[in-house]
Amino acid sequence: MLQNKKIQSFIALGQFLSQFDEHNSIKKPEVLCNESFYEEFEKLIYLSQSHNGWYTPEQVFFAVQSWANALTEANLTKWLDHYPEVNKENRSPKTIALILAGNIPLVGFHDFLCVLVTGHRVVVKTSSNDQHLLPFLAQYLIALDAEWKEFITFSEGKLDHFDAVIATGSNNTARYFEYYFKDKPAIIRKNRNSVAVLNGKETPEQLTALGEDIFRYFGLGCRNVSKLLIPKGYSFDAFFNAIFKYQDVIQYEKYANNYDYNKAVFLMSNFKLLDNGFLTLKEDTSYASPISSVFYEYYESLEEVQAKLTAESDQVQCIVSNNLVENSIAFGQTQQPQLWDYADNVDTISFLLIT
Repeated sequence: MLQNKKIQSFIALGQFLSQFDEHNSIKKPEVLCNESFYEEFEKLIYLSQSHNGWYTPEQVFFAVQSWANALTEANLTKWLDHYPEVNKENRSPKTIALILAGNIPLVGFHDFLCVLVTGHRVVVKTSSNDQHLLPFLAQYLIALDAEWKEFITFSEGKLDHFDAVIATGSNNTARYFEYYFKDKPAIIRKNRNSVAVLNGKETPEQLTALGEDIFRYFGLGCRNVSKLLIPKGYSFDAFFNAIFKYQDVIQYEKYANNYDYNKAVFLMSNFKLLDNGFLTLKEDTSYASPISSVFYEYYESLEEVQAKLTAESDQVQCIVSNNLVENSIAFGQTQQPQLWDYADNVDTISFLLIT
């Protein structure tokens, strides 16, 4: 399949996804294959919560819009121009197995995209928590160009007859993956969390944006901020005031159940907590806080913070700050990665080009 045809398919997919908005979905007559797919995808968005209780329409619409924003001609060109070999038409395709997570909607789409734009075939094992969205988008691609049918397979059984694998799971499942796929080229992803570094000089707008990094997808993603690094003497008053706009999260039953349960566990263990009625803050050296809670840890100097984050980089997905430490991103941006922002800082395209 010619590289230009692949790119045009994903541009068309981005245009299709751009129609769907939580507040104002608009069916555009110029979008390809709309008559066959628009109403069905809209139904699927609203049905997603029945498949996975965390996939509320609000969260699915956000994921869809994020991918619509990413899949533009400008973004795809900027991304792939860094890999001249991608455009070579005489590369022999391999079969790449994907084992996907299901913590947030379409979490495995980037790996799916990487495999296909590098000319390989993909065989996908979806998570039981996210079995419908990606297969639907795959069917849309096939409707755009029947050649995709030769490149895309979904598997419900044991994976076999593949040349390399990209697998995402917990630290426990990663050990299984590492053993099971020891004879194959592989990217094995483990648990990671994201952290915000604060110094007390953040604006109310920045702290409100930090709330987006915390609460988007109910905090279930590896790009969600689950840990705050703060200076000694830091006051949380401004933080709590700024995130008050997210208070409605407690109205969602699954989140509220986690809030009640985790708060009770903390209190029974006599942990000191800060609590605003929908989020608890607990001093803890760990990065992985439970749903509805964020950990915090004090620091003496930013040099100390930089050294800590460098030493523990294998546990950290994103760092949010007001340019206080290296490789940090702006508040409110963790759940809007660019195509060239790779999970775990592992360049998936480079891996696929040498596989």
